[in-house]
Amino acid sequence: MLPFNRPYISGKEATYLAEAMESGRLEGDGPFTQRCQDWLRRWSGAEAVLLTHSCTAALELAALLLELKSGDEVIMPSYTFVSTANAFALRGAVPVFVDIRADTLNLDERVVDAAVSPRTRAIVAVHYAGVACEMDVLAQVAQRHGLMLIEDAAQGLLASYHGRPLGAIGQLGAISFHATKNVVSGEGGALLINDASLTERAEVIREKGTDRKRFLRGEVDKYTWQALGSSFLPSELTAAFLAAQLDVAETITAGRMRIWQRYHEELEPLERAGVLTRPSIPSGCAHNAHMYYICLGQGLIREQFIKALRELGIQAASHYEPLHNSPAGRRFGRSVGSLSVTEDLSGRIVRLPLWMGLQDADVEQVVGSVRMAVGKVGSVRAVR
Repeated sequence: MLPFNRPYISGKEATYLAEAMESGRLEGDGPFTQRCQDWLRRWSGAEAVLLTHSCTAALELAALLLELKSGDEVIMPSYTFVSTANAFALRGAVPVFVDIRADTLNLDERVVDAAVSPRTRAIVAVHYAGVACEMDVLAQVAQRHGLMLIEDAAQGLLASYHGRPLGAIGQLGAISFHATKNVVSGEGGALLINDASLTERAEVIREKGTDRKRFLRGEVDKYTWQALGSSFLPSELTAAFLAAQLDVAETITAGRMRIWQRYHEELEPLERAGVLTRPSIPSGCAHNAHMYYICLGQGLIREQFIKALRELGIQAASHYEPLHNSPAGRRFGRSVGSLSVTEDLSGRIVRLPLWMGLQDADVEQVVGSVRMAVGKVGSVRAVR
């Protein structure tokens, strides 16, 4: 079975883990944590970067920085991972779900204005598959209504929008290093802070609500409880693993881009035949080859299609179920406008295997299997 995902190991991970263990400094905010934060700050240009134990934690930290009150609203796409909504619902806010664009599966910037209410506090832009939302438009909407613009850039490391790194455009951005991402630490994340006025409070929240960071910098003679917070720090072992990955992040991205482009070229005939649609990359968006997905044409039932691929030795996957139709989404959130694009495309998307080390022969096997699966489960003749 050709697996859907296989985390890349650079070879330095074991060395860095051994260094961390030998140092005896295993708790958070050690030398490897600082090394990772420095790398991310250089790449993004963010005012500050705080490593976290997950992207979920980074989003929850962002929600705490908003100082939300019960009934406040946060606009986001329904087509996203549950953490996007959970982070704000946990603070008593209402996720307000809007539709996505058919070309990128990103938040449809044209419908956001209509979703703003007197209770709206923030807009969350989710950069699906490492392809940027229309951030200029969203920034204008946010500025016009006095809202915070937060980027869920979980999939966005080393991707950009008109030259600006994803996660570094809104006031806050969250990055993921989960094992399914391009650059990994098993579990892990980071909060990018682009508004300097938020940095000190973010440090307090991240350190269980204390001013421990100021104490460690010698700015106070002791630290104490200052505000509500939690423990968002990863261990030095997690940071050491991540440091080894960041050392080769550009190499990983380049390797994935080559595989992505090969898929894109090989699947073009099937798109011309109307069997499927391929990803669309808007002008000015430099993506990072986080995933390669196809949207099946009418007449192809996704579950049967994925099963057919599995029988041919290919592990493929669907993706998110719309949050607005979920039990928790109906309980904690609300929808604005038609979410017809979300409901349509979420049932037709299929993600193909893409990981560093996938060979040309593997890509050819996947594409050939896609053709055969189309012929097996669809009413459209396979294109060869």
